[in-house]
Amino acid sequence: KKSEQELKDEEMELFTKYYMEWKGGRKSDNTSYMNIPRFYYRLPAEDEVLLQKLREESRAVFLQRKSRELLDNEELQNLWFLLDKHQTSPMIGEEAMINYENFLKVGEKAGPKCKQFFTAKIFAKLLHNDPYGRVSIMQFFNYVMRKG
Repeated sequence: KKSEQELKDEEMELFTKYYMEWKGGRKSDNTSYMNIPRFYYRLPAEDEVLLQKLREESRAVFLQRKSRELLDNEELQNLWFLLDKHQTSPMIGEEAMINYENFLKVGEKAGPKCKQFFTAKIFAKLLHNDPYGRVSIMQFFNYVMRKG
């Protein structure tokens, strides 16, 4: 049989061993922090001409890409025409409404740039207290103009 001191020594030894494995193991096994992408880069200094030019060019390309995603005037007019053509009666006062089925039909005809706006989530977001389960065409069009 081991004495009380020997048991305490053995316990301390095991504790230290497991603690060091745990502590050391966390560092070596969990290196996911090294894979986190960098999201902040310092601005280039005035004397770093090449980096400044690269930054300007990348910004210009980004803005051009975003600009191409926006709906131009003709596409907005076409969208309004399609929404108006597919409205669902009855009107609420002066407000034209559209149901989900017609909403999806307009989404198919409106073109690829508009596709992002014709989702169930957006329809539900704009759906209020209409007894027929419709959304206001004007509200939807205003939403597209704000977001697009």
